[in-house]
Amino acid sequence: MFAKFSQYFRFGPATLVAAAFIGPGTVVTASLAGANFGYALLWALLFAIAATMVLQEMAARIGVVTQQGLGENLRNVVEQTLLKFIFIALVVAAVVVGNSAFQGGNLTGASLGADGIWAEAAWVLYVRGNWGLNPWSFIIGSIAILILWSGEYRRIEKILIGLVLLMSLAFVTTFLLSRPDWLAILRGLLVPGIPEGGALTMMALIGTTVVPYALFLHAAGASERWPAAKLGTDQALREARSDLRTSIPLGGLITLAILSTAASAYFGRAATIEGAADLAVSLQPLFGNAATWLMALGLLAAGVSSAVTAPLASAYALTGVLGWSGNMRGRAFRLTWLTIIVVGVIISSLGIQPVTLIVFAQVANGILLPFIAGFLLLAVNKDVLGAYRNSFRQNLVGGLVFIIACALGLRSILLAIAG
Repeated sequence: MFAKFSQYFRFGPATLVAAAFIGPGTVVTASLAGANFGYALLWALLFAIAATMVLQEMAARIGVVTQQGLGENLRNVVEQTLLKFIFIALVVAAVVVGNSAFQGGNLTGASLGADGIWAEAAWVLYVRGNWGLNPWSFIIGSIAILILWSGEYRRIEKILIGLVLLMSLAFVTTFLLSRPDWLAILRGLLVPGIPEGGALTMMALIGTTVVPYALFLHAAGASERWPAAKLGTDQALREARSDLRTSIPLGGLITLAILSTAASAYFGRAATIEGAADLAVSLQPLFGNAATWLMALGLLAAGVSSAVTAPLASAYALTGVLGWSGNMRGRAFRLTWLTIIVVGVIISSLGIQPVTLIVFAQVANGILLPFIAGFLLLAVNKDVLGAYRNSFRQNLVGGLVFIIACALGLRSILLAIAG
């Protein structure tokens, strides 16, 4: 029975995707969505998970069949010199520069979780009081460096699977402690609707789940995990899809738990919320100490997992599009992720708010997502995939996701222009 279950559900590279999109940014977005609009936007989360599964399946298939990452394959799809230059510039701007800015947020979010757990530790207060620095940024950044420096994909994957399971335990248990309204949850999932003032939050909820750099991460991870020559392409793809069915919905469940907890704690009440830290603190009088500790633990795990996956994805993306060696122990690969971690530590430890850089990164990400989705559709229809090219139905569904990606890109640009 267990063997049959494992054929359909398993953990693998798709867990890295869940670890990537369940970061502090998603925690904040989901918290605000639940606090301000209750369960009304859960349908948008359901759509985002479905769209993510469509795109990530194509990325995993490319990785398994070609045994190369997405960056290498997209270099072959984009043949025109000027278009290739624009594409590489967008990848560098959105994935590398963008993740450097977002890394500061990942480390800050993880630090909030660590502070929630160790708030009474006198040495933390002492260091902050005397130096004005956030010591957790250095600690968590160092942990990320140690994890990635090993250069062993399977070890990194196992660590991230552990972090995702820890997040699941923390956030889902908190969700159950918050006594959710199950009927409202079901209605929010199945009845689409945008409450007044909820359009931007709805788009943000989708945008924090469907992220372009996770596609690079998944394709490279699938090629590392399932060498088709050893396993056979059909079996490798079956295992990759089994992983996808397990990991991406689990990430969606975590986001649902965060949103629903915030809805239970805040929606319809006089209190307001500005971030995930507020949510963790406010749960104590409502649902007891356990909920506060679990929320802080989940935020710490989310921050650490994103602090590892963002630099790793950047290294895969940059080395792939530039044609450099994708060896995880290679100099260029290590230098890429190390630079992003160091920049993130500086931003987080000094409390810098890199607003201009983040806005720039969001615009670049918004432009890059439809580009990546479009090129991905072209790549999975190339002859190099042979019998594993997209079917008509897959192209139809992928085309719908591409249209949504264009809408998300336009939203990012308009928001940036609006300031």
